[in-house]
Amino acid sequence: MSKPLVHTPEGVRDIYGEEYLRKLLVEEKLHHTLRSFGYQDIQTPTFEFFDVFSREIGTTPSRELYKFFDKEGNTLVLRPDFTPSMARCAAKYFMDEKLPIRFSYLGNTFTNTSSLQGKLKEVTQLGAELIQEPSVQADGEMIAMVVEALKASGLEDFQVSIGEVEYFKGICSQAGLDEETENELRDFISSKNFFGAQELLEQKAVRRDYCEILLKVNDLFGSAEALQQARKLVNNERSLQAVERLEELYQVLCEYGVEKYVSFDLGLLSKYRYYTGVIFKAYTYGVGDAVAKGGRYNSLLKYFGKDAPAIGFVIVVDDLLEALSRQKRKPQPAAEGILIIYEEGRFRDALEKAAALRADGVPTELIPASVASRTAQDSAFADRIRIYREKARAHMQKAFYYLPSEGGCAEEILD
Repeated sequence: MSKPLVHTPEGVRDIYGEEYLRKLLVEEKLHHTLRSFGYQDIQTPTFEFFDVFSREIGTTPSRELYKFFDKEGNTLVLRPDFTPSMARCAAKYFMDEKLPIRFSYLGNTFTNTSSLQGKLKEVTQLGAELIQEPSVQADGEMIAMVVEALKASGLEDFQVSIGEVEYFKGICSQAGLDEETENELRDFISSKNFFGAQELLEQKAVRRDYCEILLKVNDLFGSAEALQQARKLVNNERSLQAVERLEELYQVLCEYGVEKYVSFDLGLLSKYRYYTGVIFKAYTYGVGDAVAKGGRYNSLLKYFGKDAPAIGFVIVVDDLLEALSRQKRKPQPAAEGILIIYEEGRFRDALEKAAALRADGVPTELIPASVASRTAQDSAFADRIRIYREKARAHMQKAFYYLPSEGGCAEEILD
């Protein structure tokens, strides 16, 4: 095999051994939290029709999609984002449902970003969507669930930053900004590019008082007291209602007892245009991006034929694992398996012992002594035992048995 064939493309990676065990363990803890809130699992295709993620939907830009064609000439894309797929499913299978719908899911997303950004192009995301529930209590449930899920994963030092898209849109509407200018300004503000935002507003000859308000949006962050400052800054009804919604949300989060994990940021926006209200991102130290993000999207389902409000979030499992590792809070999978090494003539005995252990739920691996010690055929027996011991530890096994050809069984419990 030529050497290049063993390498992966930029932005994707192999995960194996103990690292993959840790990932599975974290996913299990996150999933358990979502299940405890009554969310039902759903699985959607890895690729969808291009229109599910089109520009009109307001999701990932077309240039960042992995696109290809099927034999019928349809344009297909690897999913870059779960939310539009969830909206499609809700419209297809729950069109006449009147009660709230709760989805949870786990899978990989694919984004064709520049290699220079140093980001993974394939990441694992675990998330939830609450559809047909417009209340502030639903907003609180989603954010509280993010907090509980991150705590369950082992994360302790994190903060969920909460904003409201309608606050920003209300100011833009009052200032008379067109949609294109609003979207450009959104990008500058979301990236905290003050000078880019200022230059854009000057180019568009926006009134000075509105310029000052829009540029101050980035300064409206912190505890619940920031909401009082946000209220004083505006006088349009749309933005004031957004502040009121956030104040009500804070009270709900206090009821959940998670208020110490939340803060507010009225400059928090997203590249996803389908968000229509509350938006939030969870940050922790050790990684540059948010480990969780979500928000309300009350208009998205209309594109699929169902008029229903919704809110959801995703946890980026890979970023969460990186944060746990850098904070020295990596989950430690329990050693639970058994390694059985058998010499010539002892296969039947080894198989019987393995079958009994497996029946009791103990993972059991069999290795012939001639194969296991192949790298140390000329070594002393003690050296071969050392090799078996290292292999058992590498495979997260708590003990190994050695069955010599002359009979009997030597057992070693690993610490």
